[in-house]
Amino acid sequence: MAGIDDVFGDLFASVDAVVLFSPSGSYYERFVAVEDLDVVVVGTENAVSAETFVELPLEFEDISERIRFGLEGALEQGVIEDGDELACATSVFGDGIDTVSRVRADVENHTGIYDIFAKSRADPEVVKAVLELAIELGQKGQKGKPVGALFIVGDAGKVMNKSRPLSYNPFEKSHVHVGDPIVNVMLKEFSRLDGAFIISDAGKIVSAYRYLEPSAEGVDIPKGLGARHMAGGAITRDTNAIAIVLSESDGLVRAFKGGELILEVDPEAY
Repeated sequence: MAGIDDVFGDLFASVDAVVLFSPSGSYYERFVAVEDLDVVVVGTENAVSAETFVELPLEFEDISERIRFGLEGALEQGVIEDGDELACATSVFGDGIDTVSRVRADVENHTGIYDIFAKSRADPEVVKAVLELAIELGQKGQKGKPVGALFIVGDAGKVMNKSRPLSYNPFEKSHVHVGDPIVNVMLKEFSRLDGAFIISDAGKIVSAYRYLEPSAEGVDIPKGLGARHMAGGAITRDTNAIAIVLSESDGLVRAFKGGELILEVDPEAY
């Protein structure tokens, strides 16, 4: 690493790898030319034809989320290891890389953020919009009171076949999509009523007030979680959907995929 240490000092000293977020070709070449230095590129596309690449489904404007997702993806793919010292270079103020931070890869801090985006068939922007909506509901509640909510995202046709209506579907003849500010206000209002929201891969709100009917047998959810979580976990076991659940009792947002809990976040931390 001769040359890099001279410029950056301890920041790059003895790192196990350098993680570059959406680098330019010239920036990438500067690092791969350094002998015995592992270079990992993270981005929405592998524009520099990097040998070791972790795909971002979104740019993640928040730098901490961008780095967290990239490192979780790198750990998931086995390109870095728990405990590795990493120099992460990304952009904060402009289009080019302008910020470098040193972090330690920690598998114990796994959040599931990589799993919910990378392993969902739904559009990442849709998953992000629903997750943000659930987090906002968890922060503010409905009219100042805690609420619970259940969003089933993706594989909507199969989910509809494994559920039944609890009431009139206000979205039956509409073509509205999650993420629209006006639509989100509607979803927040409807969230206080029973049933699940069904959302397509592309973000169309297919239905509200759905009772999910798959058997809960064999679904393993943490103790203390109720019927809403069990139903969400069960539907993801039997379909290719993901379930995003806001708990009314503890206020946490959880996501299920393949019948398993893959994400748990505290809205107050956002």
